[in-house]
Amino acid sequence: MADGPEYRLSDAERQEALDALSEHVRTGRLDLVEYDERAAKVSAAKTRRDLAPLFADLPEPRPAILAPPPATRESGAEVSQPWQQRLAASAVPLAALVAIVLFFTVARGMVFVFVLPLIVAMLAGSFASRRRG
Repeated sequence: MADGPEYRLSDAERQEALDALSEHVRTGRLDLVEYDERAAKVSAAKTRRDLAPLFADLPEPRPAILAPPPATRESGAEVSQPWQQRLAASAVPLAALVAIVLFFTVARGMVFVFVLPLIVAMLAGSFASRRRG
């Protein structure tokens, strides 16, 4: 997991944290003494775990490194698509390939074969929308 609390901070991430602290001084959430203390700790921070407590009592803005990871995948596992969706997604490129082959072999220059991928795309789209609805 590349966004774990034990991974080391970059200079840019430390600078972003310092910028966020400066904003909190400008808005009056931190006084200069608190800013100096926290800025020294940010400069000495090695990992995200070191940085998190410095922003625990502050609202946004926070450094992006402290944002929770997006929940698009469950515990790093690939989200598998049903076979119908995989078939529909591959149908249009396959139809285009068949149209090209037909154009240069059997249909010899007949442009109407390129309507085939269009028809397949419309059928796949209506199939997909019917499955969702």
